[in-house]
Amino acid sequence: MRLPENLDPLRTREFRLLFSGQAVSVLGDRMVAVALAFAVLEIGGSVSDVGLVLAAGTFPLLVTVLVGGVVADRASRRAVMVVADLLRVVSQGAMAALLIAGVAEVWMLALLAGVAGAATGFFGPASTGLLPEVVLVEQLQPANALRASAVSTGEILGPAVAGVLVAAAGAGWAIAIDAMTFAVSAACLVMLRIPARVAAQPRSFVADLREGWVAFRSRRWVWTFVAYFAIVNLLWGAWGTLGPIVAERDFGGAAAWGTVLAAMGVGALAGSLLAARVKPSRPLLFVALADGLFALPLAFLAVTPPVPLIACAALLSGAGMALAISVWESTLQRHVPGESLSRVSSYDWFGSLAFYPLGLAVWGPVAAAIGISASLWLAFGLAAAATLALLSVPDIRHLPAAAPPASPAGSPTS
Repeated sequence: MRLPENLDPLRTREFRLLFSGQAVSVLGDRMVAVALAFAVLEIGGSVSDVGLVLAAGTFPLLVTVLVGGVVADRASRRAVMVVADLLRVVSQGAMAALLIAGVAEVWMLALLAGVAGAATGFFGPASTGLLPEVVLVEQLQPANALRASAVSTGEILGPAVAGVLVAAAGAGWAIAIDAMTFAVSAACLVMLRIPARVAAQPRSFVADLREGWVAFRSRRWVWTFVAYFAIVNLLWGAWGTLGPIVAERDFGGAAAWGTVLAAMGVGALAGSLLAARVKPSRPLLFVALADGLFALPLAFLAVTPPVPLIACAALLSGAGMALAISVWESTLQRHVPGESLSRVSSYDWFGSLAFYPLGLAVWGPVAAAIGISASLWLAFGLAAAATLALLSVPDIRHLPAAAPPASPAGSPTS
């Protein structure tokens, strides 16, 4: 029986392996997002210790992601991903063992979280670069949409499963399952059969890094969007920081907030599934308009309407962001030459991730100075301004879906 067109990538053995491994590991990641915080509290850590351990996983990622892009463009991307997965098996397995044995200390968890974060910095750019080696160009968007649907499903199921496991057996067992998911991912990657890439001429690391920067900088549509994503992540910190406070003050606490976040997850899943079907002729214009929906919940939260209305806004926001990221990644993979794709992707990763921790840090003081509602309106207004500024860039409005003929790695394609 023939699969629907939007599921065509699943007809390919290599994509099925890649998709299966990453779907399992994403579920484990989302479990750890909950379990790690409770692990710190289980061993007597403070709220500040929770923040320290979570930050310890983020900052090494930012340090290694640009290096990871260079390595992935130089070497076998599959090999880079396998090594990264195995490092995370070791780090998460050691963390689980320490917790289950009852000998974990906060500094140990922070160190091991840092190892996992550093490994992720290598995995991410390699993963973006590997997909065009696995599926045909016309299947990139459905393939990205399927991967996004796996992430969205993990966002919904992961925290719920982690909550049950932590309550029933302790955080260590949830983290142990995460270690096993990375082992599954590595096994799936090892089984991939991918044509060997033409070896690049030996060059210095600095020269490769510089060439990646040129490839990134010379494409105005790329760096403009990455700058936009950085601003969006800075502003999205208002949601993560102030949302729980509003929920506690006006909506009855964690249950209401959980409902809102679940609605966002459902929206993201719906958006991912829809992304497999859409074929915008001006993909970046589509991405800008879809991603602009992310700001809706900020405005709704500012006026504190009934929870169902905020949940609806969150659902639309989740759908828009999932649609946008699937089309964005497909556009990047079509228009950036394969030999520099992982390096360009690493700048995308860096720009997208670097400002979110800052956003979490700044919106608390801003709310203390001008009030929570005013802060949310400020974030919404800045988000709207950022979207309008993005739409004013001609390359964003006019870049076609199909890539022009290949050009050298450092030269722009549009």
